[in-house]
Amino acid sequence: MKNSILILFLSISMIGIAQEQKDLSASIVESETKSALKTLEGIENRNVNTGNYDVKYHRLEFTLDPNIASISGNVTTYFEAKEDLTQVTFELTDNMIVSDINQRGTALNFTQNANDEVVITLPTSQSAGVLDSLTINYSGNPVSSGFGSFEQTTHNGDPVIWTLSEPYGAKGWWPCKQDLNDKIDSVDVYITTPQFNPSTEEYIAVSNGLEQSQVINGSDKTTHFKHQYPIPAYLIAIAVTNYEVYSHTVPNNGNPFDVVNYVYPENLTTAQTQTGVTVDIIELFTNLFEEYPYANEKYGHAQFGWGGGMEHTTVSFMNNFNRGLVAHELAHQWFGNKVTCGSWKDIWLNEGFATYLSGLTIKNLDGEPDFLTWRQGKVNNITAQTSGYVYLHDSDTTSVNRIFSSRFSYDKPSMVLHMLRNKVGDANFFQGVQNYLSDPQFAYNYVKTPDFITHMETASGQSLTEFFNDWIYKEGYPSYNIEWNQTSTTQISLLVNQVQSHSSVSYFEAQIPIRIIGSGGEILDTLLDNTVGGETFNVNVTFTVDTVQFDPDVHLISKNNTISLGIDDTNYLESKLTIYPNPTSNSFQIKKSNNVLIDNVSIYDILGQLVLNNQQSENINIKNLASGLHIIKIKTNQGTVYKRLIKQ
Repeated sequence: MKNSILILFLSISMIGIAQEQKDLSASIVESETKSALKTLEGIENRNVNTGNYDVKYHRLEFTLDPNIASISGNVTTYFEAKEDLTQVTFELTDNMIVSDINQRGTALNFTQNANDEVVITLPTSQSAGVLDSLTINYSGNPVSSGFGSFEQTTHNGDPVIWTLSEPYGAKGWWPCKQDLNDKIDSVDVYITTPQFNPSTEEYIAVSNGLEQSQVINGSDKTTHFKHQYPIPAYLIAIAVTNYEVYSHTVPNNGNPFDVVNYVYPENLTTAQTQTGVTVDIIELFTNLFEEYPYANEKYGHAQFGWGGGMEHTTVSFMNNFNRGLVAHELAHQWFGNKVTCGSWKDIWLNEGFATYLSGLTIKNLDGEPDFLTWRQGKVNNITAQTSGYVYLHDSDTTSVNRIFSSRFSYDKPSMVLHMLRNKVGDANFFQGVQNYLSDPQFAYNYVKTPDFITHMETASGQSLTEFFNDWIYKEGYPSYNIEWNQTSTTQISLLVNQVQSHSSVSYFEAQIPIRIIGSGGEILDTLLDNTVGGETFNVNVTFTVDTVQFDPDVHLISKNNTISLGIDDTNYLESKLTIYPNPTSNSFQIKKSNNVLIDNVSIYDILGQLVLNNQQSENINIKNLASGLHIIKIKTNQGTVYKRLIKQ
């Protein structure tokens, strides 16, 4: 019969995440709960009235003054009919007033309704497959729309206007189609503002893509930006204030492009010391995955007043220039902007990757110890609750706080990606992700979780159904108990059992990192490919084992893991070795058969700490040891025996 006593307990919560990282994580999530906090309708419910056409192009002409919370605009849309159309519907909050809609000089009839729709009657039926256009003229005060997607405020006493539309705030300030099923092929953005603010500082406008021109007309200035990549409505953004502008150049293997920074004047000196690292991070992500997706245009940052940042395509809006925030929002240009989650259930494909890439930035720029600290912080947050899933349920998509949960949309999927990388190997992992990014079906388009799984299975040649079922679709995490026993001078046996924190998972299959440490300081790292409870692994060793550690470098999502030293009462040496007296307060003796020679005696306390070593006598003094249960490890010429001893 096998008995075991728990003497080695490994807590993997010994490394705390730095407060700065905690604050950064909170600020990122805060910003990405976005303007939709006041959304009243279910987010996942798509507008069935906008599904019958495909947007090809927008010409967005906005007129605004940073001193005034209002906007007027002319939005020209080219759209292709998916079926015969007599009406076309755009989304626009009902406090924004449409003055007229025209098509090639002809005024069109329209209505605005309380469902935030502009319903337009076409003069003739538009046949399926036919491309046509129309222009909507409108104006209003977006601040009162209740979405917070258009903000007019101040910084250091200077006025600023900026937008932030994820997930469904675009309709708060311009007429659009914002379901996650149709990307706009290209846009031109024209922003007309006063040329100067009252203190004669120049107003600078920012938007997606490349700046084409600045045209002065009297006291006004019109800035033109062109973006020629597919883009969802929620990633289109504008900002205007008295920005200071400076750039860095990314070499990009001979195809250079600029990182353009739009910064509040009062923060210019500090920002200039922080933003240069963006070039290094772009080069890192390029080497790991592929070229920056918008290298023909630009990347950049525009300072704004929301906590954290927002990954608008080609120009992330930033509250500050903390390196972790820079890395997170930059990562979205690949994961979230080039390939975009096809529903809010799949938001982890955006946020999990961006979070993991911020971790890879730490690894590559700071080193593995800091990356380990990052992983420990993520695991601590993930395991703070025993339940919770990554892939959202239908009911969750009506809660913006749940969509942008730091635990389940950011941290857990980032560690799942890390575990997936370890499971399939670096070469397969990065090849699979590269294929996912470059797949013509998904590049600059929408993706869903099964699309990603397919690419990872193809690259690795493995079935990953069980892995994703356990870690993405179901809930909780495992707690492991490892029993070990050195069965001979050349082998250690490990028995693995697991308890799941949530009943949705019957068993978490995983490769368990184990570190075996010898009495002379020898170290052997091994992986146990564990698929069922009660599984035994035999590992060859060339030394006497003193300690076994579970996942010392924190590569798994787990908690409350224990290491136990197993004692086999059926060992043939048991009958040839006894210890007495037991209990004892001062010393004990080892009684043995004549053919048994003692090589070494080691003593462990209940916490698994080695408290006495290299004893070769048959009479051992333990007067100075603490009271309590101890394990006596006796190494002999015929094997190793473990005995219990109580020190009084």
